[in-house]
Amino acid sequence: MLIGICKIDLIIAEGHSLKDKRRIIKSLTQRLQNKFGVSAAEVGHLDMLRRSELCFAVVGNDAVFLEKRIAEAISFIEWDGRVQAISIEREIIPF
Repeated sequence: MLIGICKIDLIIAEGHSLKDKRRIIKSLTQRLQNKFGVSAAEVGHLDMLRRSELCFAVVGNDAVFLEKRIAEAISFIEWDGRVQAISIEREIIPF
C-alpha cells in the first residue's frame, strides 16, 4: 500500500475576514474530496486572515496513479482564482 501526501501553502485573495477564509477553504477541501477522492484538511495558518496550509492524502497501490491524482488535484487548486499556491510539497510513502 502506498500513501500520497501533498501540503500546499496558500495565499487567499478574497479573505476579508476569517469567516470568508474558512468558507473558501471548506469549499476547496470539499470539492477536492468529491472530485478526486482525497482526504483534505486545513492544517496550518489557522488564525491568519490571508494564509492557509492545506494538506491532502490519497491511498493506493500504484505510485503512477497516486502521482497523477496528486498532480490533478494540484492543478485544480492552482486554477481556483480565490487562492494562490506559494509552496507545494508532495511525497509517496510506502506503508
